[in-house]
Amino acid sequence: MHHKNKQKTGRKIGFLLLLSFGLIAAFVSFNKIQWFDLPIIIWVQSLENSYLTEVMKFFTWIGSTKIVIAIIIITSIILYVLLKHRIELVFFVIVMIGSTALNNLLKVIFHRERPTIHRIIEETGYSFPSGHSMAAFTLYAMISFLLWKHLRSRFGRGLMILFATVMILLIGISRIYLGVHFPSDVLGGYLASGVWFTLSVMIYQWYLERRAKRNK
Repeated sequence: MHHKNKQKTGRKIGFLLLLSFGLIAAFVSFNKIQWFDLPIIIWVQSLENSYLTEVMKFFTWIGSTKIVIAIIIITSIILYVLLKHRIELVFFVIVMIGSTALNNLLKVIFHRERPTIHRIIEETGYSFPSGHSMAAFTLYAMISFLLWKHLRSRFGRGLMILFATVMILLIGISRIYLGVHFPSDVLGGYLASGVWFTLSVMIYQWYLERRAKRNK
């Protein structure tokens, strides 16, 4: 009964995330999202100073492909060697690869050009949804999900969620600050990744349930 309730909640969350992404995507497709993007861009970039620029460059670097791959490798080693969780390792790798593939597909579908208002760094490729934001959301949500049961204290779990939330938000904000993404790109990345993460967790939990029944 408890499992069914979790699945039902998961479906509701997934549907709301999908609906929200669809709404943002529609505004982007019809180029009717300036009312959302411009005020946020103006406010975020009004904070520009040399110190903050270095901080934002750091978080964009943390969200870059090479660093994400390094974190994936380290997490995989921990799951396989230390925790001996091979199923969790496979699940983790599949979800991360799937998130990247989904981002590439969505970028091709929407082929949105990057903002040209005020760029501090240069980036190539399409803009929507933000690859950094999708990767950050998927990576830190997955790490939190997989490590949750291994952290017994409420404080430890709270600290982990706080860390994951801060990393996800700062990596996304850094893309707006540095002028390489619209706020709707970042929000779209979070929502798309949220849909993928929720669906993946539901399938994973369903698989574990079936596996447990077969082993009885």
